[in-house]
Amino acid sequence: MDRLPYVHRLLLRKPLSRDKRGASDNDGHSVRSASCRDYLRREPISPYEGHPKQAMISVIIPTLNEEKIIGDTLANLQGLRRAGHEVIVSDSASTDRTREIAGRHADAVLVEPQPEKRTIARGKNRGARGAHGDFLIFIDADVAIPDPPEFAKTALSAFSENPRLVGLTGYLKVSPGQATLADRFFFGVVNIVHRLNNNVLGIGSASGEFQMIRARAFRELGGYREDLVVTEDNEFFHRLAKFGQTRFEPRLTVYHTGRRPHALGWPRVLFEWVRNDLSLKFRNRSASKEWSAIR
Repeated sequence: MDRLPYVHRLLLRKPLSRDKRGASDNDGHSVRSASCRDYLRREPISPYEGHPKQAMISVIIPTLNEEKIIGDTLANLQGLRRAGHEVIVSDSASTDRTREIAGRHADAVLVEPQPEKRTIARGKNRGARGAHGDFLIFIDADVAIPDPPEFAKTALSAFSENPRLVGLTGYLKVSPGQATLADRFFFGVVNIVHRLNNNVLGIGSASGEFQMIRARAFRELGGYREDLVVTEDNEFFHRLAKFGQTRFEPRLTVYHTGRRPHALGWPRVLFEWVRNDLSLKFRNRSASKEWSAIR
């Protein structure tokens, strides 16, 4: 298959120095009653929580049978590791070489102990529990971040400029060379919707390809709802927008393969998106019983 324009040479580095703070457990889909005002009153927020000079970022990648792409994805993130951030792979009991490959190039590989209960949300929450960072970045396994160290600096500066900011997203684009005209159009619409929902309406929305969240805010809200098979990403950002401020940052762009619409076709993907969003809004649950893995 075509590969994203990732960095292909891996550079070794010394193990990360980790602080002794343990990540607290969460209740899956429990929603806390805390408000952003209460959160800010308890303790001042700084983008440099936990480090005197630089905030630590934990990049969390949920995986399931991603041996074809995970090596390239992790290669792309080695610059972040060398800069003192961490990369965590949260694996949903893959049956291929995903964990073997990830174990060589990630700071931690956390495995789902109950495969029959696996969901994307469970994988993300498991990764967050094992994270040491002041900020959590969630990306899909086929996502590439251009110039990750500079990307991190830009993202952290957005949080530094606005202490009330608790969630961040940015442009989603299919990798050059793989993007179709339909990809450019529909993801262009997605980007407009996310920018409007976060920066104008203040109701929050973000796709799972890229979400950056203050770790303390994530834990205050109990993480992603593990009962949702899909739409856990948007649902969490809706809650996050009630807790603090969320933002679409136009200086940030991530690339992905567009493998789902390429495999299933845009009509089916759009139908599933709308069906599940409406089900969440009116029935408070996903319409889909499962979300098939496209590899």
